[in-house]
Amino acid sequence: MEMFWLAILGFLLTGSFVLGGYDYGVQMALPFTGRDERTRRQTLAALGPFFFGNEVWLIGAAGVLFGAFPFLEGTLLSGAYPLIVPLVLGLAIGKSAVQLRSRGAGTPTHRPRGRSTARVPGSGRGWDLLVGVGGVVPAAALGMLVGLLLTGVPLDGGHSFTLSAGEVLQPFVLLCGVTGVLVFAAHGGAFLALRADGQVAALGGVFARRAAGWAGFAVVAAALAALVTGVRPLNPAPALAAALAIPALMVAARAALAAARPGLAFTATAGAAGLPVVVTGLAGFPYLLASTVTPGAGLTVAESAADAATLHTLTAFGVVIIPVVVGYQAFLWWAFRGRVTQPGYF
Repeated sequence: MEMFWLAILGFLLTGSFVLGGYDYGVQMALPFTGRDERTRRQTLAALGPFFFGNEVWLIGAAGVLFGAFPFLEGTLLSGAYPLIVPLVLGLAIGKSAVQLRSRGAGTPTHRPRGRSTARVPGSGRGWDLLVGVGGVVPAAALGMLVGLLLTGVPLDGGHSFTLSAGEVLQPFVLLCGVTGVLVFAAHGGAFLALRADGQVAALGGVFARRAAGWAGFAVVAAALAALVTGVRPLNPAPALAAALAIPALMVAARAALAAARPGLAFTATAGAAGLPVVVTGLAGFPYLLASTVTPGAGLTVAESAADAATLHTLTAFGVVIIPVVVGYQAFLWWAFRGRVTQPGYF
C-alpha cells in the first residue's frame, strides 16, 4: 500500500509539473508573444479551458501528501518554507493577475475598455508584470525544491529540519531553479505553438526554441556544479540519466519546432517538465528525504506513510477519484483541441 500511494503521489506531481508547467511558461511568454492587447489576450486565451483544471493536480498531490504521507508532509512543508511560501504566493499572484488584467470596474468583458483600469503604481502594464511574476516564481521554486531534495536536507533525529540561507542559495540548487524556469518557459512556448494561431503561435515557437537552448546549458551547468560541490544522491544513476535526457529532449523540441511539428515539440517539452519528479523519487529511494547531517539516513517511505488502515481507507477513494481526474483532463483536451484564433475570456 505504501508503494501504491507513493506511485499515486508521483503520478499527480508529474501531472502537475507537465500541466501546470505550461501555465507558468505561457505566463512567462506573455511579454514576448503579446505585441498588442489583442495578441496578449489571445496568448492567455490559449490557457482558458485548462487554466484552473491544471492546478487540480497540485491540489490532489497535496491531498495525498497530507493523507497518505502525513509525516513527510509535516516535515517537508515546515522545513522547506523558504521555498514553499514563495511557491504559494507566486501561484496566488499569477492566477489572480491573469483574471484581473482584463476586468474593469463593473465593465463587461466583451467591451473594448474591458481591460482592467486597476494599475500597479508606476506601471500601465502592472497586471502583465504580475502575470509574468506568477510564472517565474513558482517555476523557480519548484526547480529549487527539486535541487534541494537531490542535495539532501539537514534532517535531525526528530524528523525536522531548518534550512539556512546557504543551503537554499547553494549553486546547485540555484541552477536547478534556473533550469526549472527555462524548461517551463520552453514548455509554455511549445504549448502556444500548438494551441494558438498566427503571430502568437509563431512567436511562441521562437520563444520555446530560445528557452529550450538555454535550458540545455542550464542542465549542464547544474551537473557541473553538483560535481564541484560534491552533491551525490543515494542512487546517482537516475540523476545522471536526467542530466542527459533533459538536454536531449530540449534539442528534440527545437528540431520539431524548426520542422513545424508543434505536437512533437510539446511532447518533448512535456517529458522534460515531468522528468524531475521521477528522477527525484528514484535518486533518493528508499528515502523521501535524505539527511545531510547523517549520511545514509533520512525519512524513508515506510516512516513517512500513514498506518495500513488509513491507507486502505484512502484507496477506496483513490481508485474512484484518480480515473475521474484523468478522464476529465482527457475530455478537456479533446473538447478544446482546436487552435485559439482570437481573444477569449482572459
